[in-house]
Amino acid sequence: MAASTKSFLADAGYGEQELDANSALMELDKGLRSGKLGEQCEAVVRFPRLFQKYPFPILINSAFLKLADVFRVGNNFLRLCVLKVTQQSEKHLEKILNVDEFVKRVFSVIHSNDPVARAITLRMLGSMASIIPERKNAHHSIRQSLDSHDNVEVEAAIFAAANFSAQSKDFAAGICNKISEMIQGLATPVDLKLKLIPILQHMHHDASLASSSRQLLQQLVTSYPSTKMVIVTLHTFTLLAASSLVDIPKQIQLLLQYLKNDPRKAVKRLAIQDLKLLANKTPHTWSRENIQALCESALHTPYDSLKLGMLSVLSVLSGTIAIKQYFSTAPGTAATTARSFDLVKLAQECCYHNNRGIAAHGVRILTNISASCQEKDLLPLEQDAVFGLEALLVLCSQDDSPGAQATLKITLTCMVKLVKCRPHLSQSVVESLLTQLHSAQDAARILMCHCLAAIAMQLPVLADGMLGDLMDLYKLIGQSATDKKQELLVSLATVIFVSSQKALSSEIKTVIKQQLENASNGWTAYRIARQASRMGNHDMARELYQSLLTQVASEHFYFWLNSLKEFSHAEQCLTGLQEDSYSSVLSCIAEALKSYHKGIASLTAASTPLNPLSFQCGFVKLRIDLLQAFSQLICTCNSLKTSPPPAIATTIAMTSGNDLQRCGRISNQMKHSMEEFRNLATRYGELYQASFDADSATLRNVELQQQSCLLISHAIEALILDPESANFQEYSSNGTAHVESEYERRMMSVFNHVLEEVESLNRKYAPVSYLHTACLCNAVIALLKVPLSFQRYFFQKLQSTSIKLALSPSPRNPAEPIAVQNNQQLALKVEGVVQHGSKPGLFRKIQSVCLNVSSVLQSKSGQDYKIPIDNMTNEMEQRVEPHNDYFSTQFLLNFVILGTHNITVESSVIDSNGIVWKTGPKTTIFVKSLEDPYSQQVRLQQQQGQPPSQQQQQRTAYSRF
Repeated sequence: MAASTKSFLADAGYGEQELDANSALMELDKGLRSGKLGEQCEAVVRFPRLFQKYPFPILINSAFLKLADVFRVGNNFLRLCVLKVTQQSEKHLEKILNVDEFVKRVFSVIHSNDPVARAITLRMLGSMASIIPERKNAHHSIRQSLDSHDNVEVEAAIFAAANFSAQSKDFAAGICNKISEMIQGLATPVDLKLKLIPILQHMHHDASLASSSRQLLQQLVTSYPSTKMVIVTLHTFTLLAASSLVDIPKQIQLLLQYLKNDPRKAVKRLAIQDLKLLANKTPHTWSRENIQALCESALHTPYDSLKLGMLSVLSVLSGTIAIKQYFSTAPGTAATTARSFDLVKLAQECCYHNNRGIAAHGVRILTNISASCQEKDLLPLEQDAVFGLEALLVLCSQDDSPGAQATLKITLTCMVKLVKCRPHLSQSVVESLLTQLHSAQDAARILMCHCLAAIAMQLPVLADGMLGDLMDLYKLIGQSATDKKQELLVSLATVIFVSSQKALSSEIKTVIKQQLENASNGWTAYRIARQASRMGNHDMARELYQSLLTQVASEHFYFWLNSLKEFSHAEQCLTGLQEDSYSSVLSCIAEALKSYHKGIASLTAASTPLNPLSFQCGFVKLRIDLLQAFSQLICTCNSLKTSPPPAIATTIAMTSGNDLQRCGRISNQMKHSMEEFRNLATRYGELYQASFDADSATLRNVELQQQSCLLISHAIEALILDPESANFQEYSSNGTAHVESEYERRMMSVFNHVLEEVESLNRKYAPVSYLHTACLCNAVIALLKVPLSFQRYFFQKLQSTSIKLALSPSPRNPAEPIAVQNNQQLALKVEGVVQHGSKPGLFRKIQSVCLNVSSVLQSKSGQDYKIPIDNMTNEMEQRVEPHNDYFSTQFLLNFVILGTHNITVESSVIDSNGIVWKTGPKTTIFVKSLEDPYSQQVRLQQQQGQPPSQQQQQRTAYSRF
């Protein structure tokens, strides 16, 4: 239990207690200077870890210069180690500041008499091509080494030539003729030609170069018909076309021609592989004729392996725009009409093929056609897809081999897709899944449960029908504690939670707890409790968290589970709210708040410096404040009964000109309440912006909480504060077609219901009557009766992204200010590194980093004399795009006013959709602005009544320079 939980609780941190960067570098430098070869090699191979830990240029520059020295004076084995380190650390190469010095030390070895040393140097230069693409001496050395008589050196030169061609247009243009001469030359051995041809894939820098390379490849493919040459040439042809983009349709035709006419299976396989590459990269370039040709080849081939490959290309195309193009062309003749459905004919033939892979691609094509071409009447096609899916389900669910499991995943994905776009097919799909669930292998059952959960989330109408079968199966699961059984317990429990949407019956709870006691470990129970919290079954979750409290090994885990138990108990208190009894509602909210306060104390105790649980704490604090605001609103509504408007309220309203005064004190209270809800909505928005790594379901949950705050504030304004100007159009729902979960569905229905009630009251009655306050109270109760869903990000962080900033100049001691003269500007350099967890870019990727620099005067020094001031403060913003997870920029700051200034640098990130996320961090340094000596001297003389001398006046003119 503890071991498994640790991955979540320790995921956010990046560093154990760090050594100083200089100390770490000195430690490795000591190893490099050692007389023993083993210690030197060990020191060299530890450099990539150092770069990963301290990824800033000042250290990387020093480290690479030391490695270049080792490369210059060491033996070939050490040089090889340095080469491997350079290749591993390719993304850090651009942080080398003294590139000339680094290259000079490495390049000196190219003049060695040892061909192996020269070969390693060439590979080293090739690995550095990204930072020295236009170095003519490197270009010359590569060109020269291609003529060497040593095979090792020539191969190294080919490697370097390929890397430089990819980076440098000049080198590519210059080397192209040399490469073509060598390839066409009779003296060049065939194996060397095979290594030279792939260099041509990089000749895409301009149209003429790409065209000449294509002509050469066209000659080669006809002049050298041997299998190896054709395979290498065709693949290079494809990669060149994919990079240059203009020749892709021609390349597709060429590959289809080879696929159809070349009898060799190896060439056909290569053609299929390249067609798949082009189908993934540019599906829009595939014409109807191309797809037709591929279908005909697939229909006529007798080989299953080739048919499988062609179907895999077609299944990729069927999920893209290409399928619409295939069906959209108006058929001109009867022959065209018959042929236009060759794809359908092929897919129908393959659905029941004895090869599982072919059958899977067949049903995937049928599913994609049904999903994409919804305007067509494809009823027979839909039925074929369903029958094919059911046949594959029966076949694969009995087999637990990896191949069968992979095919089953494809089948189940197609089922979910088909049910989503064709809801009328859902009943038969669900029935076949439930029927098969009893006889399937455990591995297949887990996948089938995931599929059922996905379908039930999309179509809750089907959920109730599943429950009986699922409970029967849950009782039948064996007593063994194997990993598959544990996984199956979790998957089945998830489907049961999804299926019993409203609340779990006591019978279901008893069955689940009984099975957990019999056959599960603590980690399984925790995962089931987590799913219960996500689905809003808080009573079940509370009991499970309670049972796990004594099973953990660390106090942090204990506090974490205790906080979850308290939160579940708090939410459970809110499930039994009655609409008529407002006093019982207030007592329920008070009970919930009591548990929430206990829980937040436990949650704070569970946090560690490496994992501060900031999202969890922020989310729970907002929930506490929201419950308090709801409680306060109900009390305010009740105050209309306990403290009605005085008799003279109407007179006061007329004399003051404020019509709201006739409602008495409730109007001011409502105004405060509305501001509080708007403030909460803003805070939910800030939490949303700070959650860059959260999954979409968690973000949607936060958004729904924000919308509920805005809804209540709008209701207060529309009913009581400003009924005339209330606008209901902007708050109207956009429909529920995009709804992803039951929680969202229920929240949206509450929103719509509340808006309808408010709108009808707003038109009928003037404020404030008991109807208005009852409407507000009922809106609060309706929102609270929807059980809160604790989404994935509350428990689990799948993506982890953080930014590390380094400012220069920076003081030795953080409390010390940096001294700057007030007539000078401070050049502040901001460098940063983006650090990722194990799955970078899983939900969203960083497009650019926004750096905001501001300065505030903390304390003035000296007399308050007059100085011409242009800028009192500094406020600047810059956007930089990280390259290889590194970015750098500079700011020029003025400090005209003498004294201590506080500079704050804050970073936020912009994702690929242009959305700004306030991820932080925020770094602060202090600057002390000092008066420049000459101005000080002039001022002192003016104070003493002495005019400045001619010589001093002359000096001021030159002091500017």
